[in-house]
Amino acid sequence: MISVVVADDEQPAVDELAYLLSREPQIAAVHTATRGAQVLELLESTKVDAVFLDIHMPAVSGLAVARVLSEMERPPAVVFVTADEAHALAAYDLAAVDYLLKPVRPERLAEAVRRICDLTNAPSADPDPSNLITVDQGGVSKLIRRDDVQYVQAQGDYARLHTADASYLVRVPLTDLVEQWEDNGFHRIHRSYLVSLKNVDKVRTAGGTASVDVGGTLLPVSRRHLPAFRSILKSTRIRPQP
Repeated sequence: MISVVVADDEQPAVDELAYLLSREPQIAAVHTATRGAQVLELLESTKVDAVFLDIHMPAVSGLAVARVLSEMERPPAVVFVTADEAHALAAYDLAAVDYLLKPVRPERLAEAVRRICDLTNAPSADPDPSNLITVDQGGVSKLIRRDDVQYVQAQGDYARLHTADASYLVRVPLTDLVEQWEDNGFHRIHRSYLVSLKNVDKVRTAGGTASVDVGGTLLPVSRRHLPAFRSILKSTRIRPQP
């Protein structure tokens, strides 16, 4: 059972979402707020598992609240609720568990609640929500761990995340992931590839060119990125092979 907060500057919207959540069997308590600052005040005295935030709130917006929550040691899960898709990338940056469009459909709300329960109740739940990524596969949304991503491939304004057993397309440019993930063991080796260093099995060099073996997949290292990559290798267990 989980406890949640619903925040929206329009009272009818708060009441509607609170009602829908109260019908979910996994929900133990629903707290409400009509201002971003009120959410932060409530969290000082009340432990909750998730916050459903309207993005467009005056003074302190939902995005601003989420940024404050991201600084907490064990922040509640964040679900953004909005009437447009313009802030989807910002939501991704803030590690939102889900992104619901108004009017909220009961089946999508149930999916968001399921994700929160998976995150909250799993025995091995990751304490770092930024390690969790929402992806779509065959029209079904799911959470995967960033730690399970072996490499990322650029596909225009999108990026494809490759794990050991599947791949997922996300609406985030590779350049953004380079900035977000470089402190988490990922390194850019090519304009089209970002690799998880812990998943690099071999580095092969020949005739001034290089490539890496990641889970049986051979990826090129561009001449532009080779010097920096060699520097990274000096501090890792990986050694180039001819």
